Amino acid sequence: MSAEHIKQLSPDTQLIELSGYIQSIYLVRQGERLLLLDGCCRADVKLISHYIQADLKLPLSALKLVVVTHMHPDHAGAAHKLRKLTGCKVASANVTGHWYSGIDGKLMHLTDIALANWVGQRKGKKKTNLWYNPKLSPDIKLNDGELLPNFEDWQVLFTQGHTDRDISLLHTPSHKVYVADLMVTVRGRYIPPFPLFYPNRYQESLSRIKELAPNSVILAHGGEVHPDESDYQHIFDLAPKIPLTHWRSVKIKLKKVIFGR
Repeated sequence: MSAEHIKQLSPDTQLIELSGYIQSIYLVRQGERLLLLDGCCRADVKLISHYIQADLKLPLSALKLVVVTHMHPDHAGAAHKLRKLTGCKVASANVTGHWYSGIDGKLMHLTDIALANWVGQRKGKKKTNLWYNPKLSPDIKLNDGELLPNFEDWQVLFTQGHTDRDISLLHTPSHKVYVADLMVTVRGRYIPPFPLFYPNRYQESLSRIKELAPNSVILAHGGEVHPDESDYQHIFDLAPKIPLTHWRSVKIKLKKVIFGR
């Protein structure tokens, strides 16, 4: 399996982009140590393991840290399995409680897995088992502004809105930032993610990245991009003013069916 892209971020750091089940996988190589910028899908475990061993010629133990930017299936699904397989540490935002808590949380977890499989099939992928533990057990809890342990070139930025625990990762030497799902690309335009539980936090997070003026923005769904002022404004204009959640979307669609609108 070959990498889609390998970019030199700094003299001793490479950013490797692989095509995952439904999202880009970003593997950072710093000497003989590896960092995974996000927890990927359960279906990506085999691909990541093969790439480390066959392409990089490194043992699985070279993977030292997996960051989970938030709890959706394509960002957290592989974290526990990779830890068991490689002995790596798992890190996530220092936020109280579990995202998928309570009965509503269990239903939302099942819905998110179903949506991830639907997206995979739309991309021509075979339906596969995407189940993962909805309750993450991180080894490291990250605070806003902290540097990643043993990968101090990467700074944690809280960019909540999509969920209550989203984080972005700034590579300070190159001034490039991985924002996970803060924005996605559809038909060549940048739009807000779905769902969007915290509209006010989202506006603040998007403003934070815009004011950061990074050299590039790295997306989980869209690759490395360079949004300009008009692109940011387009996202701000589209961003909902009230929460846009699974249940609210279902209610809106039901009303359209019932009232014929």
